[in-house]
Amino acid sequence: MSGEPILFVDDDESGRALSLYNLGEAGYLVETASDGEQAIARFAPERHALVITDLRMPGRSGLEVLAHVKRHAPDVPVLVITAHGSVEAAVEAMRAGAYDFLEKPFGRDQLLLSVARALERRRLALENRELRLRAAGVERELVAASEPMLQLLRTVDRVARSEATVLILGESGTGKELIARRLHARSARADGPFVAVNCAALPSELLESELFGHERGAYTGAARARAGRFRHAERGTIFLDEVGELPPALQAKLLRVLQERCVDVLGADQPVPVDVRVLAATQQDLQKRIAAGSFREDLFYRLNVLELRVPPLRERVEEVETLARHFVARLAEGRVLALPEPLLGELRRYRWPGNVRELENVCERLVVLCEGDTLRREDLPLALLAGAEASPAFEDALPLPAEGLSLVDLERRVIERALQLKGGNISQTAAYLRVPRHVLAYRLEKFGIRPRG
Repeated sequence: MSGEPILFVDDDESGRALSLYNLGEAGYLVETASDGEQAIARFAPERHALVITDLRMPGRSGLEVLAHVKRHAPDVPVLVITAHGSVEAAVEAMRAGAYDFLEKPFGRDQLLLSVARALERRRLALENRELRLRAAGVERELVAASEPMLQLLRTVDRVARSEATVLILGESGTGKELIARRLHARSARADGPFVAVNCAALPSELLESELFGHERGAYTGAARARAGRFRHAERGTIFLDEVGELPPALQAKLLRVLQERCVDVLGADQPVPVDVRVLAATQQDLQKRIAAGSFREDLFYRLNVLELRVPPLRERVEEVETLARHFVARLAEGRVLALPEPLLGELRRYRWPGNVRELENVCERLVVLCEGDTLRREDLPLALLAGAEASPAFEDALPLPAEGLSLVDLERRVIERALQLKGGNISQTAAYLRVPRHVLAYRLEKFGIRPRG
């Protein structure tokens, strides 16, 4: 059936075992805890879709478990178990955020009905929130088909539930802002604003006022007060793109915001408190900037509480076809356009220095120039064709001996050399060999090759 994971908390061993059996028979995945302390330690927002907890337990009570769940995962419903006749306890739990209560002794059907209703309510709430976010343009579709990107998104969804500052690293065009939007959309701040600021796009003399705001008359030309982006993001998220471009004076001010949770408004007598989560991104090597004296080391560590790296497209070549088909379907506006294999071959061979953004632009060009129902290789940019052909031709790189060779041995040696070149990294090796990661993993197992490094 559902298969959705549930955390069941009860100090009554026999009652716990019976409920575990009934829920398991209904198809749910159940993890149990024997007291409140154990439940709080085991609860994971990314793993549990529902919590069922007894209210009266030795040590930490069910109300404390409820408070912990609501604090860390407001969208996870909690069913509380109360003793017969404990109406006051049930009312107190409902006021504290419990979805419903089960009165002991409860039967199998009553348990399963309450669980189904709680999970259905959660599903509808999550769907409604996602629809609102998409309608507001906050979260945007992020296509992922490679293991590096799928692993990144799993990490993003875990990190989203925290309040930690996140530094997103990656080359231009890899989708850093999409990652930031996903972090916001899956956080407890999702109903608050998402404010994006490109620190490289604004003149340095205007950036301070843009970020922190100013009072009327704070400087010549300040005819009216301005709140600034940080205050616009109140109870939400601010995304500082290209944070490595901040001038030194503003780096110091940003450090103060992160430390004190307040902004110094130009012309104001007192700092203004802000409740904002900060996400930052850069394509710069900030460690090199620190060594060169152009970026503050203390600010780096404040920003880099959690670090996420978005891999370039050349390291996830198996996604090129998936992304191309996605972009073409979206850009074709109802037309059904085929992508022939010679065209896909050129897209796979290219190194994509502009990453996903460049691929999207190329797909738009192909759709615009297409007069029939099949995209043409001839409509690719000349620079792309030249780049794809720049690598040595296979026949030039691999002379064939007259006496013949073993294809199996050759494949094994090529894989071993590529692994050595990429330091044992399977994802990078798969991208280098231009095969999906699972295909390379199968070959490694087939040949008994164990990556090192």
